[in-house]
Amino acid sequence: MKVAAPSQASRRSAVAHFARLRTSKGQSNPFPIYANLRSLGPILPAPWGGHLVTGFDLCDHVLRSREWLEPDRQWRSRQGGGTRWDSPSATEMSKTLPCLNPPDHTRVRRSAGSFDRATIERLGRAVGRVTDLLLDSVAEQVQDGEADFVDLVCEQLPVATIGSWLELPTADLPRLRELTHDQVFTQELLPSASQLALSDAATAELRAYFTELVRERRRHPGDDPISRWIATWDTLEPDRDQADEAVYYLALFVLLAALETTSTMLATTVLLLLERPEWWSRLAARPDLVPGFVEESLRYDPPTQVISRVAHHDGVLGGMEVRKDDMVHLMIAAAHRDPERHPDPERFDPLRNPGHLAFSGGAHYCMGAPLARLETHTLLRHLTERLPRLALARRPSWAPRVAFRRLLNLDVVLA
Repeated sequence: MKVAAPSQASRRSAVAHFARLRTSKGQSNPFPIYANLRSLGPILPAPWGGHLVTGFDLCDHVLRSREWLEPDRQWRSRQGGGTRWDSPSATEMSKTLPCLNPPDHTRVRRSAGSFDRATIERLGRAVGRVTDLLLDSVAEQVQDGEADFVDLVCEQLPVATIGSWLELPTADLPRLRELTHDQVFTQELLPSASQLALSDAATAELRAYFTELVRERRRHPGDDPISRWIATWDTLEPDRDQADEAVYYLALFVLLAALETTSTMLATTVLLLLERPEWWSRLAARPDLVPGFVEESLRYDPPTQVISRVAHHDGVLGGMEVRKDDMVHLMIAAAHRDPERHPDPERFDPLRNPGHLAFSGGAHYCMGAPLARLETHTLLRHLTERLPRLALARRPSWAPRVAFRRLLNLDVVLA
C-alpha cells in the first residue's frame, strides 16, 4: 500500500536538516539530525527528488537486492547534460568498479582479485612496521606538547600501505593523498559547483598519473598488482589500449577506496577511544577486544554515511512507490541507529553484535574491507600497548561533507 507523502512542513524540515548537515558544525554531531530524519519515516521523498531511506532493514534490502543498481554510465547519460552527473569527474568515476553493474561489474571485480590470507599476512607485517614509525612521531611530539593524530598517523598509514602494495614512489604519496581529498567531492551527496571543479581538476591529474604508471609497468613489469592486472586484462581484452584503460580504472579505484574512507575510519575509531578512557586499559590488557571495538565504531560512526542506488524498474519500497531510474539515498549513519535493529542504539557498546552496513552489502560489498580492518586493528593494538593514554587537546573539526565523513584534525596530549 502506498503511504501518504510527507507534508510541506516535513519537506521543509528535511531541507533544513540537510542545510545543517552540510556544515562543519552540523558534521561535528550529525546524529541528532539523522534521528530527526528517521522520525519522519523509514523512507521519504528527498527534497531534490528521489527518496531518503533511514530504516536499517530497508537499507540492507536495497544493498543486497539485484533490483537496485549503481548509477552507472547509462543511468548518468539519461540525466542529460548540465547536471552533476555530466561533469568530467562523474563521467570518469562511472567507469570505475563501484559504479558498474553486472555483467561489467562481475568481470572487472574478478580481474581485480582479492585480499587473500597470504596477501593480508604480508601486508600486515608492513602495516605493523609503518604503524610503529608513525606512533614514534606522535610519542616524540606529545612529550613536549601536543600532536595532530590525523596528520601524523591517520592520513599517513593508508597511503603508505596502498603505496607499498602498488609499489608507488614514496615521493608521490603526499600529492596523491591531496588529490584524493579533492576528487571525492564528485561522490558527495550534493556537491557544489566549486567542489565539482576541484574534483574535475583532481581527476584529470590522477588520470595522467596512473595512465603513465600503467604504461611504465607494461614496459617494465614486476611482481606487483598493476603488472598482474595488465597480464590479466591482456587475456580478457585483445585491444591493448583498452586493456590498459581497464587497468588504469582499477588502479584509480583502489587508491581512492583505500585512502579516503580508511583514514576516516582510523581517525573516528581513535576519537571514540579517546572519548572513552576506560577502554584504553581494557584494550591494552585484552587485545582480543579490539575487533569488537572496531566493528562498533563502524556502526556508531561509519566513514561512508550515505550510499546511493537507482531502481531497476517500477516497484514499491517500504510502502512507497518508486519508478525506474529513481534514486534512493541510503542514510547509513541513520540506519545504524535504528532502534528497530539495535537496542539502545545511541550507546557505544563494543560488546554488542553490531551488524552494520559500513562496507555496503551484496555484490558491492567493499573489496578492501579486510585491509581497512587490518590497518585499524593494528593501530589500536600498537597504540594502546605502546603509548600512555592520550587525551584530546580540543574538540576536532570536521569537513563540511555529508556522504564521506572526514575528521580534519585530532589534537592529542599526554593524559
